[in-house]
Amino acid sequence: MGLIVQKFGGSSVADADRIRNVARIITETYRRGHKVVAVLSAQGDTTDDLIAKAAEINPNASRREMDMLLSTGEQISCSLCAMAIEAMGYPVISLTGWQAGFRTNSAYGDARIKRVDVERVLTELDKNTIVIVTGFQGINKYDDITTLGRGGSDTSAVALAAVLQADLCQIFTDVDGVYTADPRHVTGARMLEEITYDEMLELATLGAQVLHNRSVEMAKRYGVNLEVLSSFSGKPGTKVKEVAKTMEKLHVSGVACDKNVARLAVVGLPDEPGIAFKIFSLMAKENVNVDIILQSIGRHNTKDISFTVGKQDMERAKQALEARKEALGFDHVDVNDAIAKVSIVGAGMIHNPGVAAKMFEALYNAAINIHMIATSEIKISVLVDLSEADRAAQVIHDRFFHEVGVQ
Repeated sequence: MGLIVQKFGGSSVADADRIRNVARIITETYRRGHKVVAVLSAQGDTTDDLIAKAAEINPNASRREMDMLLSTGEQISCSLCAMAIEAMGYPVISLTGWQAGFRTNSAYGDARIKRVDVERVLTELDKNTIVIVTGFQGINKYDDITTLGRGGSDTSAVALAAVLQADLCQIFTDVDGVYTADPRHVTGARMLEEITYDEMLELATLGAQVLHNRSVEMAKRYGVNLEVLSSFSGKPGTKVKEVAKTMEKLHVSGVACDKNVARLAVVGLPDEPGIAFKIFSLMAKENVNVDIILQSIGRHNTKDISFTVGKQDMERAKQALEARKEALGFDHVDVNDAIAKVSIVGAGMIHNPGVAAKMFEALYNAAINIHMIATSEIKISVLVDLSEADRAAQVIHDRFFHEVGVQ
């Protein structure tokens, strides 16, 4: 038959019963004649617990040592799952990320995959062995353990599927598939049968937590056949593909809400050529990802530049700017982390005027103030107060999805 890569998230392997359930899913796929490579995340809140343990010892631990620590979570879940499959009488082996051939750069805590040498995996598959691989991790040129950032197990699975030319990559999670919004926070959210790579990439980047954005980008680049489904329900999930059959019908495919956002405003910059380059080249040197950018119209030979970053990068970005305050010539940096980014995404938006007006009308009717706006061909994002984030997502979703098939 075929080769299937299956990825299971932390909630899917949170305890002994769930690990046995994952072992059952893997072995059922194997019994149907498929070769199986399974990629596992750490159990439940293990990663958060390990971060807390590190903070007790050294709140300023190096990223290298944090990667050394955090990589142990996936090793525990993979070895336990392999033991469960052994107990069921099937041939199985668990491999760490580096044993499975993941070679990365040296950006500890947020490493990028450079290549995957899958000889060991192929050798085991040739023996008809089920292969369990730790997600989220690899090894760099110094033979140091690296991690791929939160959600990196998705990327591990897609990378393996791409290199192995798998017939299917299944991402098992605690929801049935990709929804029009987070069903835990938005009433009436419904599951999509299909979604395009581009739409899924935007939703993942904008805060939808069902898939790691880098995994979607990789799936699109290498044409990986991707499916998001539940490890609990046994129902078909959402297919992520190049062209979805609902593209022409739905102007908007989903609403995303990202609460991990901070806004920095650099106030009183000199109104001169090159100042934006100086600001954002500094952010690049600090490895800070910048999202929404807004520059004011210059007045009295000064201007302001506002931009958003992840909350984890907020202090680093602020300190880097303040260290260069005299050279850049600005007055001060204003920081606000009590905000959220709410977005709509849809491949059909570009050919349907009025979508933005409907979104802004929904927020106006709910008396929700917009701080910043960013648009692309398939997305519109707004910044709102953090306290209004869930309500904003709800009223926007109601405006576009209050009736099935009505946009």
